[in-house]
Amino acid sequence: MSNSRSTPRAGQSNEERERVFDAFRRWGYYQAQLDPLGLFQPLAYPDLALTGPLADEARRYYCGTIGAEFMHLPQPERRRWIAERLEAEAPAVNQKKILERLIRADLFEQVLQARYLGTKRFSLEGVTALIPLLDEILDTAGEHGALESVMAMSHRGRLNVMVHAACKPPHEVVAGFEDVDPRSVLGAGDVKYHVGATGTYTTSRGAEIRVHLASNPSHLEAVDPVAMGRARAKETRRAGARADAAALAAVRNQVLPIVMHGDAAFAGQGIWAETLNLADLQAYTVGGTIHIIVNNLIGFTTRPAQEHSARFASDISKRQSVPVFHVNAEDPGAVVRVGRLAAEYRATFGGEVVVDLIGYRRHGHSEVDDPTITQPLLYERIKHHAPLWKIYAERAALDPAPLAAAVRAEYETEQAQAGKLTKAPQMRQLPPYWSPYRWSRYDPQFEVDTGVAPGQLAKLTDKLVRAPQAFHVHPKIVKLLEQRAEMGHGKRPADYGFAESLAFATLLSGGTPVRLAGQDSQRGTFNQRHAVLIDTKTEEEYLPLAHLAPGQPFCEIHNSSLSEAACLGFEYGFSRDYPEALVMWEAQFGDFANSAQIIIDQFISAGEDKWNLPSGLVLLLPHGFEGQGPEHSSARIERFLQLCAEHNMQICQPSTAAQYFHLLRRQVLRPWRKPLIVFTPKSMLRHPDASSPIEAFAQPRFQPVVPDHDVRDAQRILLASGKVGHELRAERRRRKDTHTAILFLEQLYPTPRPELIAAIAEHPHAREIVWVQEEPANMGPLFYVLPRLERLAKARGLQVRSVKRSASASPATGSAKAHELEQKTLLQLAFTTHAGG
Repeated sequence: MSNSRSTPRAGQSNEERERVFDAFRRWGYYQAQLDPLGLFQPLAYPDLALTGPLADEARRYYCGTIGAEFMHLPQPERRRWIAERLEAEAPAVNQKKILERLIRADLFEQVLQARYLGTKRFSLEGVTALIPLLDEILDTAGEHGALESVMAMSHRGRLNVMVHAACKPPHEVVAGFEDVDPRSVLGAGDVKYHVGATGTYTTSRGAEIRVHLASNPSHLEAVDPVAMGRARAKETRRAGARADAAALAAVRNQVLPIVMHGDAAFAGQGIWAETLNLADLQAYTVGGTIHIIVNNLIGFTTRPAQEHSARFASDISKRQSVPVFHVNAEDPGAVVRVGRLAAEYRATFGGEVVVDLIGYRRHGHSEVDDPTITQPLLYERIKHHAPLWKIYAERAALDPAPLAAAVRAEYETEQAQAGKLTKAPQMRQLPPYWSPYRWSRYDPQFEVDTGVAPGQLAKLTDKLVRAPQAFHVHPKIVKLLEQRAEMGHGKRPADYGFAESLAFATLLSGGTPVRLAGQDSQRGTFNQRHAVLIDTKTEEEYLPLAHLAPGQPFCEIHNSSLSEAACLGFEYGFSRDYPEALVMWEAQFGDFANSAQIIIDQFISAGEDKWNLPSGLVLLLPHGFEGQGPEHSSARIERFLQLCAEHNMQICQPSTAAQYFHLLRRQVLRPWRKPLIVFTPKSMLRHPDASSPIEAFAQPRFQPVVPDHDVRDAQRILLASGKVGHELRAERRRRKDTHTAILFLEQLYPTPRPELIAAIAEHPHAREIVWVQEEPANMGPLFYVLPRLERLAKARGLQVRSVKRSASASPATGSAKAHELEQKTLLQLAFTTHAGG
């Protein structure tokens, strides 16, 4: 690597210079002066035990208040680009602007502390250099065409960033301390340091960047993939209808993702590692994210040596081609320099970059903690350490007193204004693309017809089963396409896989984009989808759904990485900024969603209630008891139903291919936007009982309850959901039973009360209703359905019973023979009067 800055001095060879500089480029960060308090000392490193003018020059570049890790990058042009900039003289900075921003960051916290003593706010004091760092990143991004920035962070410093980066009026932030939000009284809303903010940042050159600071729960890194998904959706929107890789790359610099992390969380939280792995994958790339570790060198009460095995919290990022810039937070000039370097790197190469901003935490984990109990020596030193703005003013020979007095008065006025508020400030408005949609409680007026005429389905089928000329389709897939052609033309019933393709095709032809990502989703876990054809000679891919018509909306079907939390969080984020698209995440097996429980609990089920942020995301979770053992049977219906309230989600289990078709279309064609959890079949995917004639796709709508027209005026009613309903009907045929009706409850939540009442009323002489499920008594929909069923039955004088497996700590047996015996017993009990419980 050549040095672009200077030529070798007399008596120095290029080889000698490269040898010395290479050592410092590789290892100089070990001896950088990074800790403002001097506790995190430079590390002696043998390769740096060099003397002489060359070593002194290299040490000045690489062992000062910036420590750079970049020689692990496999791309020589990136290494050269970074070295050239680090080995140049530091550019001049606007010291007055930096001082003003440091004063604002610090005094904002102090005014809050004086007025709300003993109240949690998770202060930024000790790393207030974050504010000029964000300024420089946004200014530089603006020079490269940035129009929007999606930011994410945990609670520490959030209020400060709201005011100084997201540009939310200070009195609106302070209003959170006055607790004037009536939503909180009614059980909604969230604490002030978890909510998001949206505002317009004006760069030093007058450009405007719309900043979106994402809401985040106390699960520190949970927001990471959500922010990435939001950024990808915004880039996709700007890229135009097709939104292919080239179009996305062309708009990359218009959207800037910035994620701020704590040092303990960066090193310790698995969802962050999963999210980082998505960075360069086609399905997830956002053209690089700037990551900032707001590094206090402590996590709650835990020291770095107890937090991470590596020397730096940032070391996990080096598993990929990601440069890391450590910087001492009390050298604001170096901080600003690194901010520009990071933003230019991202704009130039479209890659991830990490800034490790190393400072300290002036107070405890929160302002009500006493940190002297666990770190007495550290906090004795902090107690006597001046705020950064005072240190910087002295270093820059600037008088801070007039500005500090003016800023303090300004924030005290804002605080007084907040204290006079009698109601919470108006909640932020969602972007214009949300205006056609509703996310209140369900209203039947939201319903629309979802049926499609057979003739239109036949035309789309012809395009779905066609591959390009000279494209070598696998012989087994050729046969599958022939069968699908027959399905689409009404010559054989359509199975789930083709019903889904027809749903996607009809939506795309009507102008609705489609995005599906999940584990093995291109083919399908159960060999059922085959949305992407693979050329057997070249392994070239072809997605028929993306070639239905010129100018059609984008259709993306991706295999995800083997991650649940990050991938689901990403799709949730995408759905937040693309409400008009059908956005889906699919688990390989339904219980794999367990690994994404934080995303489900904190965002999908509660995001609207906490933050007034709706989503129309669809989860596809394979579910069914088929003897495959505890881990591949249950998608944990009970957990999702437990999260249901206030019409926050839809929980459905479609029993036929046509029902699945209508359900997917309903999700985007009606204006009601709520997450949809679909428990999809496994063994029933191609089963004749669950397949549908083409005429069923022309029926008007999805049926929340499927009535039984095969038995008239039954004496007993069995109510079930999913596969077991088909097994019950098969058992009824075997028994030649003519007095038992079997109803399918397709929508578990919101409870379809009118439809259920109507289906029961078709059997006026029925004496009892039996809820039948294949899940154990402590799982499945039983706890949710039974009380509601009892209330409905009471009005008609009907007895209510249930048939289910015995309560169990594990969802299912590991023995196929035991499963068969249990299932057989379950069906027998369902048809036995007064059996079960």
